Amino acid sequence: MTTQKYDVFIIGSGVAGQTAAKICVKNGLSVAIADKRAFGGTCAMRGCDPKKIMLQFATLVQKSTQLKDLGVKNIPEISWKDIQTFQQSYTSKVPESIKENLTSLGIDLYHESPKFISKNEISVAGKNIKADKFVIATGLVPRKLSFNGANYLKTSDDVFHLKKIPASATFIGAGYVGMEFCFLLSTLGCKVTLIDRDSQALSQFDSFLVEKLVTSMKNRGVEFIFDATIEAVEKKKKNYKIHYKRKGKRASLKSHVVFNTSGRVPATALLDLENAKIEHDESGIIVNDFLVNRTNKHVYACGDVSSKSLPLTPLSGLQGYIVGNNILKEKSKKFTNPIVPSVVFIHPNLATVGYSEAEAKKRYKNILVLKGDASDWYNAKKANAKTYAFKIIANKRTRIIVGAHLLSAEANETINIFVVAINKKMTIDELKKMIFTYPSYSSDLKKMLKDY
Repeated sequence: MTTQKYDVFIIGSGVAGQTAAKICVKNGLSVAIADKRAFGGTCAMRGCDPKKIMLQFATLVQKSTQLKDLGVKNIPEISWKDIQTFQQSYTSKVPESIKENLTSLGIDLYHESPKFISKNEISVAGKNIKADKFVIATGLVPRKLSFNGANYLKTSDDVFHLKKIPASATFIGAGYVGMEFCFLLSTLGCKVTLIDRDSQALSQFDSFLVEKLVTSMKNRGVEFIFDATIEAVEKKKKNYKIHYKRKGKRASLKSHVVFNTSGRVPATALLDLENAKIEHDESGIIVNDFLVNRTNKHVYACGDVSSKSLPLTPLSGLQGYIVGNNILKEKSKKFTNPIVPSVVFIHPNLATVGYSEAEAKKRYKNILVLKGDASDWYNAKKANAKTYAFKIIANKRTRIIVGAHLLSAEANETINIFVVAINKKMTIDELKKMIFTYPSYSSDLKKMLKDY
């Protein structure tokens, strides 16, 4: 078996891996990248980008439904086949474009998942390869479930290749992915059931807003089953029977397709990390503030697979930048978690940044909680929207804003104003003095603060 040597070998071709690779190769290092799937990573190929392309059609239908008989005569007829063709026209171009770009920089590409042989050696594509530094940027993969019939479950990847909208679908797991695809399919005519073992959906979001969002989705025909444990999935002639247990009682339901949206875990199972003494756990590759593995100093990790990351593309790019620079000059860049907003891209959007109410209570002696239902405000009424709410958290002593949680048609954009406010340690009074376009959703932010 031939042996080859690189300065840097990167595993994973998403934003994190690409960013680190480009920094290294542009500074004269020999670099290779391996990926067992099409080059581009989750976000571009089977995550954020194609998902948003598809979700906009469900949003169009939802907005039109709200305005039915108020100016809209007919709900738009949506072609699922054309939606799929449109989103695939985007994703199909990504791998080749990335390969051409990386190859033009002199980066060698391997289309296989490597396995570690030792602390500084891997086996890939029939070669033993040594490197001074390895970068693991493999991202996350769907969590595997272990009940009888779990092999029948589809994952979120499969939504991007559905040939038609199923008559019925069940999602196991009410996190980001489950809720977003639940919204997509249910709005476009599928009968959807969502089952979760917890007592509420989207556990990392504010419960006051989540309850309103779930109520909104229930009113549109989505069935939620909480506090439920799946016991088995049984294949029938034309559908699947899902057996579950809730509050000590067994029940079942039938569905044409069942999706596992129970969460994602670090994609490390194929790497044989033990052979390289690489410490890892359920959070990913364990790294220090310089994104170096604690037990193998030859190894860096960045992006979703890093123990210090969140599954967000901008954070992956930042970590890739830090890793690339630290390979060039050891400990030159230190990672500190920035203030990162999160959004669930259904309609209305649910967005959050900064501390939750519970977190703020632990951190500050006294807090201000500014919350309310804004469904009777102008922006909701003009769109005939039934759901619009907010919760803003501030330190009572300083009046500095420390958290914001929004549920509205434009929450994915307006949350960014709070990102700036929290980063700049703005007070309630300072934000109230700002002039925004009117009558925009941004102008409503001042109204949320007016009584404080």
